[in-house]
Amino acid sequence: MIQKSGTQKAMHSVLSTLADLIRINSVNPNYDGGVPESEIADYIESFFRERRIETWRQLVYHNRPNVIARIPGRDPKRRIVFEAHMDTVSVDGMTIKAWQPEINNGKMYGRGSCDTKGGMAAMMHAAASLVADRITPPCDVLFAATIDEEYSYRGVVALCDSIEPGPVDLCILEKEIPPRNPLQAEAAIIAEPTMLQPVIASKGLVRWTIETNGKAAHSAKPHLGVNAIEQMAHIITAIQKDTVELSKQTHPLLGPATCNIGVIRGGVQVNFVPDRCQIEIDRRILPGETHESVLMHYKQLVESLASKHDNMNAVFHPPKLTDKPLETAATTPAVQMMTHVLMELGLDATLTGVPFCSDASKFAALGIPSIILGPGSIDQAHAAVEFIECDQVVQAVEVYRNFMIQFE
Repeated sequence: MIQKSGTQKAMHSVLSTLADLIRINSVNPNYDGGVPESEIADYIESFFRERRIETWRQLVYHNRPNVIARIPGRDPKRRIVFEAHMDTVSVDGMTIKAWQPEINNGKMYGRGSCDTKGGMAAMMHAAASLVADRITPPCDVLFAATIDEEYSYRGVVALCDSIEPGPVDLCILEKEIPPRNPLQAEAAIIAEPTMLQPVIASKGLVRWTIETNGKAAHSAKPHLGVNAIEQMAHIITAIQKDTVELSKQTHPLLGPATCNIGVIRGGVQVNFVPDRCQIEIDRRILPGETHESVLMHYKQLVESLASKHDNMNAVFHPPKLTDKPLETAATTPAVQMMTHVLMELGLDATLTGVPFCSDASKFAALGIPSIILGPGSIDQAHAAVEFIECDQVVQAVEVYRNFMIQFE
């Protein structure tokens, strides 16, 4: 049964909150012009405390806290988590004013409007509406605003390690060791732009660098050197051929795995034989693959090349970033309930998959059934003109709220 929350005026207050969030520069500090997430964390914390909702901080890095709010449920032994990230990508290349939200033709413009402050505002208002309407949900409801999704996911990793307030042991974040007090939940809903469609599968990734080493010499006598760029050309050609093979195996919701060589560096000046060349690779992983198995595949590919080309000396650097793929079973209670809620509201409940990574896979790695769902389109995320449909933000409040109320 659909339960409406308050008046239409109250529903549209979510757009005011969204505008406030957009006005706060929260570009990830690892990007040019970036700042710590502390200012937006202050705003979110104040939002809940003004409504007398239990709220605490989890300090991940200096001036970079996660913010967590809790709505007590009838059964405190069970919980559902609603999560959205506070950071955005850079504003470089934007052709609109990044921090001055404007509404035009039913769309709100500004950096982060779509990715993912629209979903965040909707989750905040959905949670707050339970308290305002004196509704006790079946389970504890946790809302978590996390740092660093746009760079290396350190916020959600800290959250999954423990939801306790206070500083996080940073050593835990840097090593593949079991969490000290892992988060437990019956479901996790992650706010990313999916046009309010339920996403139950996403690709993982591994990013790493391959380096070839040669021998420098004068370009007038190239036979005295070993050209590292020419070595790398053989590797690039082999990877291109291998990538064609990836398209032959597909996932029903995600399609094929992909591989992209996004960066190349080599040489010092034109009259030198280059003694060093590097490429950076982004490989998207399907469920059933691991980053370890993927890296081993490419190492064997290069080793095979080295046996055919004299003087080839290739080095694999440790991965810069890895992420597991997501695959949540359609039969889980969380997915069944989300499908029911969407159908009640007359929205598209078709289960789907996305090629991008998100915080969802970290919850899933703990065995928590996870769904990516939020207002907006991924096509507007990171764009020069970022916007979100206002109606979708308002609808998202009802989707999240009804899930909170109905999930047993």
